[in-house]
Amino acid sequence: MPKCRGRKNGCHEVRHRVLQIIPTLDRAGAEKQMSLLVRHLDPERFEPHVCVLTRTGPLEGELRAAGIPVHLVGKRFRADPAAYLRLRRLVRTLRPTIVHTWLFAGNSYGRLAAWQAKVPVVIASERCVDLWKAGWQFALDRLLAKWSDAIVVNSVGVRDFYIARGLPAEKIVVISNAVELPPEAPSSTREEILAELGLPQNARLVAVIGRLWPQKRIQDAIWAADLLKVVRKDVHLLVVGDGPQRNQLLRYRDQVEIADHVHFLGHRDDVPRLLPHVDILWSTSAYEGQSNAILEAMAHGRPVIATDIPGTRDLVVSGKTGFLFPVGDRMALARLTERLLEDPELAWRIGSAARQFVAEHFSVRRMVEAFQELYSGLIEAAGARAQPA
Repeated sequence: MPKCRGRKNGCHEVRHRVLQIIPTLDRAGAEKQMSLLVRHLDPERFEPHVCVLTRTGPLEGELRAAGIPVHLVGKRFRADPAAYLRLRRLVRTLRPTIVHTWLFAGNSYGRLAAWQAKVPVVIASERCVDLWKAGWQFALDRLLAKWSDAIVVNSVGVRDFYIARGLPAEKIVVISNAVELPPEAPSSTREEILAELGLPQNARLVAVIGRLWPQKRIQDAIWAADLLKVVRKDVHLLVVGDGPQRNQLLRYRDQVEIADHVHFLGHRDDVPRLLPHVDILWSTSAYEGQSNAILEAMAHGRPVIATDIPGTRDLVVSGKTGFLFPVGDRMALARLTERLLEDPELAWRIGSAARQFVAEHFSVRRMVEAFQELYSGLIEAAGARAQPA
């Protein structure tokens, strides 16, 4: 329930409890955005709590360090009635003013529990052009939209995708992702990074960052690295991340005999330490919502070459803040990479423009203010509905 925070201009100031419900606390896109949001909410107006459905992860430490309570439900199966009952009990115990859910499992379990607990404001988040969803999943999205006061998406592309699948346009709100702008001086030298990776000091580094599964089309990146090897021997591809396709991609890399130039680094918590020394970030995805990897690379002033898809077009203005290429066109990816590597002035200009673009349009302050405005407006509307006629 709302908590009184004293008086201002003769009126009570109220602090509203906001419960975020999300499947995990992995260091992934939606999880990073949720953590940024709750750690920067105005503590005089909002009291954040985080509920994790399935498992915790590396982001729990930064949440607890910020004084944010983290509650673990422990969902073990796709359909887990016992976990749902634990979640509903938690919602009823906390009695939040707002339940804000993230990703399909969070949206499904969380909205149902919030509706049954009679939470005044329910907000869902859709973060990607989710081509993986089956018909029943979109049907469930449409049903649960009736119990949602708003559905937040992170790009126009995601908005259009979900409107086309029957979600109510009047409930969809676009709030872009955000990234904290890092200091211009890196914490490690390039020589140190190359030595740690066991690479020669003249190596040029390109990187792909993300979960190793079909959406990311990492095989295209390996193929493009093989094409580049024909024209220059100093390019090394760093594959940062893990996932179900790891072994398959390792076999493919070895089949094309490019193991000496394609390096699988696995999951790393020090990506911000690596990024300042990456010459170019690649994004080969078939679809995205709004890529955190691209945003983070741009914030570090790194030029990005990415697929020409919805969501990414909001970040990469081809020829200005990076370059776009058609999905699956490995030759175009290799050609654009060679162009940037051969023209350091162009690469610097693109990277500088990218950092400035992120600072102006994708700041944490801008994102948090947009959510706080949404929260406050929906709380006011819920209060008006609760007033007797």
